[in-house]
Amino acid sequence: MKNALITGITGQDGSFLAELLLSKGYNVYGLYRRKSKQDYGNINHLVNKVTMIEGDLTDQPSLINALKISQPDEVYNLAAQSFVGTSFTQPVYTTEIDALGVLHLLEAIRNTKPDAKFYQASTSELFGGLNDGLCNENTPFYPRSPYGIAKQFGHWITINYRESYNMFACAGILFNHESERRGKEFVTRKITSTLAAIKNGDVDCLELGNISAKRDWGHAEDYVKAMWMMLQQDKAEEFVIASGETHSVREFTQKAFEYAGYDLHFEGEGINEIGIDAKSGKVIVRINSEFYRPAEVDILIGDASKAKERLLWSHDVSFDELVRRMVSHDLASYKQLIT
Repeated sequence: MKNALITGITGQDGSFLAELLLSKGYNVYGLYRRKSKQDYGNINHLVNKVTMIEGDLTDQPSLINALKISQPDEVYNLAAQSFVGTSFTQPVYTTEIDALGVLHLLEAIRNTKPDAKFYQASTSELFGGLNDGLCNENTPFYPRSPYGIAKQFGHWITINYRESYNMFACAGILFNHESERRGKEFVTRKITSTLAAIKNGDVDCLELGNISAKRDWGHAEDYVKAMWMMLQQDKAEEFVIASGETHSVREFTQKAFEYAGYDLHFEGEGINEIGIDAKSGKVIVRINSEFYRPAEVDILIGDASKAKERLLWSHDVSFDELVRRMVSHDLASYKQLIT
């Protein structure tokens, strides 16, 4: 029976990965930060099935302690300040977690459990604004946010430790992956959760930023399978994980409202663009310039050919199904909340 240590286990990816590893018979350990009011978030239903260890990526002794307790065969580093917008207002904190935190963890593994296989969660934000075509493992990086820049350090330091110390350390360059467990600060979940409030008459309008931005979206449940697959290989390598399709925020919004029974169409351009429900004639989507980022990434789309060939990975949840699941979840959750 294998042992696995997951940082960021209470987040979206961490919770799906924990479920996957438990289903495969792993002993699962999760690193969590102590709070005044403890909340295990997305793994509340798993607290009796996993072993939680207090620690923090900025505190290396706590990481060494976690490794000694868990004795992991596999370490998955999913902990991060992962909201791109916040990285512009908190660049130092983002760098401490997303860049130096990776280094702290790699050093702890090297000195405590060097035979453990290590997975680093990289991101499509590494590609940033340089490319408008399919991005693969050989595409140059050009991050456009403090988040992307910090993640680039985490990516390269992972490769450096593999080459310098013969560690099994690899990074998955995952494009946008969402789910019902996504934080409400992320645009997809903001859309579906606000939609539920509008549907119930508690909110009049959804405010968004650049709805022309295009992303390659998949479901997190599919993407954590790729993480596990990477650590089952004989050789550590980097893999792009993506759907190979791109959709705009506008398209996601239209699809979400359609599933909720609206007939949404957009009029105007730029910050003057509005979304109108044809059935009621009401404006239910507006553009707010405050939600624009200082440096925007207009389009991201990934080429996962290598992962499909080498890992035999596939994504099973389509874009339409992803949106439907998120809308259905938030509509049902909102009803429970108000009853």
